[in-house]
Amino acid sequence: MLHPWQCSGWTEPWVTWFSLPAEQRIFCSVLLFSWAVYLWEAFLAHRQRRVYRTTTHVPQELGQIMDSETFEKSRLYQLDKSTFSFWSGLYSELEGTMILLCGGIPFLWNLSGQISGSAGFGPEYEIVQSLVFLLLATLFSAVTGLPWSLYNTFVIEEKHGFNQQTLGFFFKDAIKKFVVTQCILLPVTSLLLYIIKIGGDYFFIYAWLFTLVVSLVLVTIYADYIAPLFDKFIPLPEGELKQQIETMAKSIDFPLTKVYVVEGSKRSSHSNAYFYGFFKNKRIVLFDTLLEDYSALNKEPAEGEEGENEDTKSKTKNKKQGCKNEEVLAVLGHELGHWKLGHTIKNIIISQMNSFLCFFLFAVLIGRKELFAAFGFYDTQPTLIGLMIIFQFIFSPYNEVLSFCLTVLSRRFEFQADAFAKELGKAKDLYSALIKLNKDNLGFPVSDWIFSMWHYSHPPLLERLQALKVAKQE
Repeated sequence: MLHPWQCSGWTEPWVTWFSLPAEQRIFCSVLLFSWAVYLWEAFLAHRQRRVYRTTTHVPQELGQIMDSETFEKSRLYQLDKSTFSFWSGLYSELEGTMILLCGGIPFLWNLSGQISGSAGFGPEYEIVQSLVFLLLATLFSAVTGLPWSLYNTFVIEEKHGFNQQTLGFFFKDAIKKFVVTQCILLPVTSLLLYIIKIGGDYFFIYAWLFTLVVSLVLVTIYADYIAPLFDKFIPLPEGELKQQIETMAKSIDFPLTKVYVVEGSKRSSHSNAYFYGFFKNKRIVLFDTLLEDYSALNKEPAEGEEGENEDTKSKTKNKKQGCKNEEVLAVLGHELGHWKLGHTIKNIIISQMNSFLCFFLFAVLIGRKELFAAFGFYDTQPTLIGLMIIFQFIFSPYNEVLSFCLTVLSRRFEFQADAFAKELGKAKDLYSALIKLNKDNLGFPVSDWIFSMWHYSHPPLLERLQALKVAKQE
């Protein structure tokens, strides 16, 4: 049986778009939109690479906050990342196109049926076949993405001094991530498919409620049970910093219960901080690379520990990485501002409204046989395939618009969180912390305006510093 794109009518010059069968129009529209998005992204990336190539000297307005050596390092790092992103993005787009044109999805579905059939599960066991399909699809994605991940980690990140992993640690980590992902993904998917099948006319409500519960459970258990499988979490030792964090949390009624330091330096020298938990059980997590006094990258290796151990590399830096205690408090003031201003709750509400809408539209569209026929499923309409087609392909224009709107909203939230830290009297320390973090992470402070508008969920550094400058001077 011919795939929709192969039908001979498509090649006739007198055939107009609207006279084509619905499945052909759907298939071609999906491909065309996918390439339109890719070309738009490539155009934006080209504009930004031109900024990296041509901005070779520190702009006058940056002279007080960035030296020429750091500026050049960040320029070269971002240029390498952008070039890598271009080639990996092109490969991903070509791979996706070939999968669609060659009928890769129905082929993998049929292969999954053969595997589950050989194990004694016939066509009536659609959920079993769906799980085999999902396992094969994620395994294929992991294998084809492995060379790109290796190059990014051991060439680009290594070249610019961020990688702290050995090859053995990398593969151990990758295998562990794959196994943990399957342990969560397969049971959750099987239950979701079962709910959709038995839910009747209002299955979309039950499916949405199920995904809501799963997301809340995962957020609750992630830092306590999942993240420690990959990184070591230790309580922040008693001392001045912990006391100051607890005092600040209490001053804004943040129900802090624990403060952890995670050994992010085992994997990378990039830094981060976040909080998690619901109701009266909030925890703060600080990457050791954020803390000047705790980062392993600032410490000289002890006698007998030089060279590589089984997990990480010991690297000595010429300059200290991370922030002083006052600057760490300012960064946390910003993060706690997101909580105090309700940004976290607002994001959850937006996410769940979007999820409900998507499940409702899925319920409306799942009975359309032409959607399945467009992707090579003429005789069967598996629920998992329907979810993939509708959520990944049919909703792609909506997802692009939503993503841009959320990016704009995120930038607004970041300015508000900075203003909250300013109200706490942390403007001066946040100002210096942002400069340090930008330097430690080799962020390039000059951006093409369209690229920045489309991609940056955080405002550019200069805009954030300008907003803090008045309070800093005061």
